[in-house]
Amino acid sequence: MARTLTDKQSQYLAFIYNYTVINGRPPAEADLQRFFRVTPPTIHQMILRLEEKGFISRSPGTARSIRLLIDPDEIPRLQRPG
Repeated sequence: MARTLTDKQSQYLAFIYNYTVINGRPPAEADLQRFFRVTPPTIHQMILRLEEKGFISRSPGTARSIRLLIDPDEIPRLQRPG
């Protein structure tokens, strides 16, 4: 089964990747919320969807535990939210 990404999902993955490279640790959901300017439930649902699709893994209840399961070369460039 091929995994497909929406444009929005790819931007979340790009943010997770870039944040991790720059800061040396994965982002918290609050970091995603600030960047994308959306509500906490929106961020949480996206994280659950990315995990369900097999693009990330995480340890529920553990802060900053998001880990990419996709090759960074498959992630498009991060675009500033408009």
